[in-house]
Amino acid sequence: MNTAPENLLRSARRIVIKLGTSTVTGVDGRLCHERVEPIACSIAELMKAGRQVVLVSSGAVGLGRGWLGLDRSRLEDLVTKQACAAVGQGLLMDAYRNLFSKWGIKTAQVLLTEDDFSNWRRYWNVRQTMEKLIGFGILAIVNENDTVSTAELESVSQGTRPAAFSDNDRLAALVMSGLEAEALILLTDVDGLLRRPSIQSEVIPVVAEITPELKALASGPSRSGRGGMRTKLEAVEIAMNCGGAAVIANGARPDTLSRLFAGEGVGTTFLPARRMRGKRRWIAYAADVRGRVVVDAGAHRAITQRKASLLASGIVRVESRFAPLDVVSIIDSEGREFARGIANCASEEAEKFSAKRGRKPAGTEPSPVLVTRDNIVLFEKV
Repeated sequence: MNTAPENLLRSARRIVIKLGTSTVTGVDGRLCHERVEPIACSIAELMKAGRQVVLVSSGAVGLGRGWLGLDRSRLEDLVTKQACAAVGQGLLMDAYRNLFSKWGIKTAQVLLTEDDFSNWRRYWNVRQTMEKLIGFGILAIVNENDTVSTAELESVSQGTRPAAFSDNDRLAALVMSGLEAEALILLTDVDGLLRRPSIQSEVIPVVAEITPELKALASGPSRSGRGGMRTKLEAVEIAMNCGGAAVIANGARPDTLSRLFAGEGVGTTFLPARRMRGKRRWIAYAADVRGRVVVDAGAHRAITQRKASLLASGIVRVESRFAPLDVVSIIDSEGREFARGIANCASEEAEKFSAKRGRKPAGTEPSPVLVTRDNIVLFEKV
């Protein structure tokens, strides 16, 4: 694969495009046709050229607020946000349906919650449904189901981050991961990742690795949205680790998408890193981590160096309970999470054979495999 920045998007066949609230809505709480219509036109051109596109769109809460005539300060109340989302989802889909009908493109609404990512069966069903929509040539328009889920609506500044997603940036990355798309495009109100957030001209053009220094450049949530640059970096890191390219660019510029897919340098391009497939992607990024186990040095070496399974006898202690088929976080003696995996048995069963119980008497049953190698994802570099 040619990973030159100018070729990554030009060759991408399956693409996930995310529009932020600041791109979709204006200050009056209405759909900003000036920004959204050129984007819709570019998406239509991509689809007509044979590319497969999924659109992740924010804006429902903002549109609902505008239609209800509510002041922005009223959105401090979570239930009011959910009511605005219920009103705004219909408005958002009507707007997109009307826009894309000009190019003969049919649309479908896909509303997701964190449970659709945390449960493997539901995750797989979502993928199958979206694959069918893509096969029909339909543009799937994805958003979190804010009417029933509070994960995205709760402020990220409160420090509570559910395992699946808490903003549409991460949602877009998980959709991109689940569909094994080649590219993730995050359209926002800035020109890209900036060396200094106050100076738009200082865009970092290409990023090969998300470093602590880059994360320090990220500001907090934007005025109209909830994620800000910090969650965008989290999203692009998922895309990179799934073997895809990602771009952060300005959605207010009408030619952004057409220039991107013509191979021009627009915004900040994040280069693909390692490629994780199938269930491993789900374990690493989408699954709700239910359990937490601390393992001894021998188990750590066996997992990281010998690519072995995790035996229950290697567990020092269980820090949070889990059931069979739950995803568990695997922690070393210094408290670092170095892997995750799917548990074969419940925490109570694993504890019977854990290292803290000491050596088992002769003739007792052997220690069960808590997590098989095929269901383990390593996080640290070994």
